[in-house]
Amino acid sequence: MTEEEGLDRRIEPFRMELLAYCYRMLGSAHDAEDLVQDIYLRAWRAREQYDETRSSLRTWLYRIATNACLTALEVRGRRPLPSGLVAASDPRGPLVQAEHAAWLQPLPDSSLDAGDPAGVVIDRGSLRLAFASALQHLSARQRGALILREVLGFSASETAEILGTTVVSVNSSLQRARTRLREVGVRQERVSEPSTAEQRAWVERYMKAFELADVEGLKRLLTEDVLMEMPPMLNWFSGRGNYGLFMEWVFEAAGRDWLLKEVTANGGQPGFAAYRRVGDGYELHTLQIFTVTAEGISRNSVFQESEVFTAFGLAVALDAQGVAKAGGS
Repeated sequence: MTEEEGLDRRIEPFRMELLAYCYRMLGSAHDAEDLVQDIYLRAWRAREQYDETRSSLRTWLYRIATNACLTALEVRGRRPLPSGLVAASDPRGPLVQAEHAAWLQPLPDSSLDAGDPAGVVIDRGSLRLAFASALQHLSARQRGALILREVLGFSASETAEILGTTVVSVNSSLQRARTRLREVGVRQERVSEPSTAEQRAWVERYMKAFELADVEGLKRLLTEDVLMEMPPMLNWFSGRGNYGLFMEWVFEAAGRDWLLKEVTANGGQPGFAAYRRVGDGYELHTLQIFTVTAEGISRNSVFQESEVFTAFGLAVALDAQGVAKAGGS
């Protein structure tokens, strides 16, 4: 085995955790996938510069990854969700589409399950949409410091090496990041979630009510302060009553015949792709990802971007039996 082949074998096991890191930094599954490819190319080109007596292979790779993310963020900026950008809207008002906005995207769980030879344990709780959205309120370096220190567990000195700065600067960035997250209402302590099976059960009940166009049934599954948002639309609102008003409009406007396909995203968040009846088949309408608490569904993030549909491998059209139509994937 050549030295180059040996390096390839040693760095390959980090691919999934680097993908998760890039997603947290960039907020886009598509951009994260592209950047991981770039990171491995950079690592290959810089292989002769790696000195294992000075830093671990993991630290070296994260420095390359961080530099790549910071460079990308200089061009791409932040990716909010509507609730982090504009004031709440009237659920009975017209839908308003934002122009030239880059939105936070969900991450398909299939991206994290595509073979992991090292058995790396990824902190999936830190991939949740609510946390990913909160990270968008931080500057790029604050985001990096917070993720490296509090999600990935790097020491202050390792984080300083990765960010190319000092321990004092890292601690300052971390403190500012924590303060900013508190200002936007995000607690640092991990909020307990129902089990995966319990979360799925809540959403399966929601799916049954949705297929029946049963608005009252949907409302019974929601928390009182439930939030719905739907990029690329700027509209968002909270409250069970507002949610019900909007769903009444959805069923009136888009019909009452739906076919739903289960998905999971962002480290285990349940959801589904919603197909509405059109002619003799079904047409892809939305991808909906849910946040579930012990009291019920507290958030529904609804996506309609073609790039998101592609990332989840969703067919754009199904026949009456729910099978993808030819040329419809």
